[in-house]
Amino acid sequence: MLGNGSNDMLELAARAFLTVGDKAVYSDHAFAVYPLATQAVGGIGVNVPAIHFGHDLKAMLKAAIEHKARLVFIANPNNPTGTFLSAEDLLEFMRALPPQILVVLDEAYNEFLPAECRYDSVSWLREFPNLIISRTFSKAYGLAGLRVGYAFAHAQVADMINRVRQPFNVNSVAQAAAVAALQDKEFVRQTHELNQDGMKQITDGVTKLGLEYIPSFGNFVSFKIKDAARVYRRLLELGVIVRPVASYDMPDYLRVSIGLESENENFCLH
Repeated sequence: MLGNGSNDMLELAARAFLTVGDKAVYSDHAFAVYPLATQAVGGIGVNVPAIHFGHDLKAMLKAAIEHKARLVFIANPNNPTGTFLSAEDLLEFMRALPPQILVVLDEAYNEFLPAECRYDSVSWLREFPNLIISRTFSKAYGLAGLRVGYAFAHAQVADMINRVRQPFNVNSVAQAAAVAALQDKEFVRQTHELNQDGMKQITDGVTKLGLEYIPSFGNFVSFKIKDAARVYRRLLELGVIVRPVASYDMPDYLRVSIGLESENENFCLH
């Protein structure tokens, strides 16, 4: 299935499988679109407290069963915290979950994972017809402005989602660019390498400044700093754009994306 960015895929899943009063489970500090997509169709969100800024799968499993949820949203790696769930933990969760509850596994930052953390979630569809895997060309492939997201699912699940999808939600130019991007494996390899080096540069920098940060598996780092809103505005004045995450119940944190070596250095100096 194709979407206008993976954001569209998340909203389509909610439109296809939630109606007024239906429950959707997601974690605290997880992507803001999960509650928004749920609310947009009249669903009720069940927000599960995080553990170390990441998903507490045991608590989410309990909540999904107790609330008779229709959907569970899981981000791996998570945005904006960058936390990661192992394949073993995810499989344990899926096998314990009642099969009538659908899981949307949001893998928007999948390509940034270190080699030792990678897993073949697409192969899991043979075992779990209640699984939807959402990905995007907006991150590692560099096509954010063209808005191309996609998802894998069981044929019957995909059919339901396609019934509520707009027929021309991804234009032909974007599709052509996505096909070309898939063939450019060297670009993705270089992006991954640049991100790994930049991650070390940024985390070393914030550590030298005496700041705490959340270990991240994405292409960003969230770090703790006093008076985060004021620091954000000051950095903006200096030409350094970071992301306030107070709306994610993280008022003392800012999120910085990994950039080029010179950009990372500029951030660390300010």
